[in-house]
Amino acid sequence: MPINILMPALSPTMEKGNLAKWLKKEGEAVKTGDVIAEIETDKATMEVEAIDDGTLAKIIVPEGTNDVPVNALIAVLAQEGEDVKAAAAAAAAGKGAPGVGASSPPPSPPRSEGAAQQAASAVTAAQGAISEGKSPPPSSAPRAPSPQAGEGARTNGHGANRVFSSPLARRLAKESGIELGRIAGSGPHGRIIARDVTAAKDGKGLKGPPVAPAPAAGAPLLALAPSDEKIRALFPPGSYDIVPHDNVRKIIAQRLIQAKLTIPHFYLTIDCNIGKLVAAREEINAAASKDKDGKPAWKLSINDFVIKALALALMRVPEANVTWTESGMLKHKHADIGVAVAIPGGLITPIVRQAEAKSLSLISSEMKDYAARARARRLKPEEYQGGTTAVSNLGMYGIKEFYAVINPPHATILSVGAGEERAVVRGGKIEAAQTMTVGLATDHRAVDGALGAQLLDAFKTLIENPVLMVV
Repeated sequence: MPINILMPALSPTMEKGNLAKWLKKEGEAVKTGDVIAEIETDKATMEVEAIDDGTLAKIIVPEGTNDVPVNALIAVLAQEGEDVKAAAAAAAAGKGAPGVGASSPPPSPPRSEGAAQQAASAVTAAQGAISEGKSPPPSSAPRAPSPQAGEGARTNGHGANRVFSSPLARRLAKESGIELGRIAGSGPHGRIIARDVTAAKDGKGLKGPPVAPAPAAGAPLLALAPSDEKIRALFPPGSYDIVPHDNVRKIIAQRLIQAKLTIPHFYLTIDCNIGKLVAAREEINAAASKDKDGKPAWKLSINDFVIKALALALMRVPEANVTWTESGMLKHKHADIGVAVAIPGGLITPIVRQAEAKSLSLISSEMKDYAARARARRLKPEEYQGGTTAVSNLGMYGIKEFYAVINPPHATILSVGAGEERAVVRGGKIEAAQTMTVGLATDHRAVDGALGAQLLDAFKTLIENPVLMVV
């Protein structure tokens, strides 16, 4: 029986995607794990893998098509031994495989309360994408499971049960010593993804009643906003051009509204003397070894020191390294620092994992790689989703002070201004000092004023004494 390939949901909030490119042609053989297409989401271009062997019988949605709904039929795969021409003819006539047609996509499996909370809160402020790390969901709809198969299991056409899971989930399960067959999948059509393995490691079951989708972000506020027609009527015809919003800008607008409506923001500010840091950076960069082309092994930026200082500050004030959930506070063991990177049409927040344990040179190297791939929209979901806090630095634009919007599910975000010489009073005398202003926005439910002040004080101590970051 032919297998319908559906537009996959590559993130918890994805509703549509752009089919950028087909990497397999009609009539070409496909093996499990082959990359068959590239899908553009709001933040990245993702590769879609085949999860069955066969022949690509018919491409329904041509490459270059935008705004293809999730679970829409995009192609048909003929299984081994099937008549490819017959499968293609059936697809052209609109006769999909039973139970997986595009007009009636199979319902998603039940999700646990914890997974549903993550999906409902998977909103991104202008600083990037969020939520737990995971690999892309499957590109084709698996066949219905046999009565003996558990969630996430499917028959492979030869009578044996097979568990569908993402590559990242398989690796995490192997590292944790957890049998995949024991894990209930919460991905499309029961596929096991990274968050399912994480939940299993904590001893949490993923079975539970279906959860209604989260309300549209910003709906109450948008209902009060004037209509497009009323706004345009305020300006003379011909005095403006209309530039349609792309998917990135639309999603950023929705998530900014949701972040501001659902998170009680609280703001703190502190000035840091970065004279020692600037001197240390120059000395470290000057000492970097060079390759045969004269290129230095590293070139640290002020932002690299900021990332490291914030990570170590969270280790010193662990009560601030948290995430708010309605059922309880998540107290993180590591400092995973998201860093806002500008991309065409918006921002994304790649994450430096366990930054407290990494050297400044490694942080610098990772950020250069992330920034380059972010601008090319080649980041993987696990590289920009999740994290425990974030940094937004506008100092390179000469901005002295600002406050960024918290990036859910984070409880804090650090805003970094420009370092500049300012007059300060020391011992009754006015002197010049290299000063940088940083602002901390906190989720007041999780990090109150006093706790936020302790975190900023720890950050100030580290950033003003960079030697403490290497001991």
